[in-house]
Amino acid sequence: MTSRKETTQSAERTLCPMPQIAQLIGGKWKLIVLQILIFHGTHRFNELRRKIEGITQAMLTNQLRALEEDGLISRKVYAEVPPRVEYSATQKAMDLNEMFEAMHRWWVKYEG
Repeated sequence: MTSRKETTQSAERTLCPMPQIAQLIGGKWKLIVLQILIFHGTHRFNELRRKIEGITQAMLTNQLRALEEDGLISRKVYAEVPPRVEYSATQKAMDLNEMFEAMHRWWVKYEG
């Protein structure tokens, strides 16, 4: 028979990465940026800004930097005049596809 302490410890181990996951992809803007890049491919900065209603230029810049630092997106700078920069989802981000689809199914089931 499993004790209450063992059950609690098991639950803590299961939930252990949740704070890290929430920090990595959490927040309104990161999820939207990731969703666009995963499902719609490579975008330039202003394309993202036009697609994300309500985001400021500074906030988008911060979110893109954080996602790049965490290895979820890649930033490619082209040596052109004027400069061209494109953002793409990395394989690490593409592996979140199933999570996004599960979240969508949940939303449709309970809220849609």
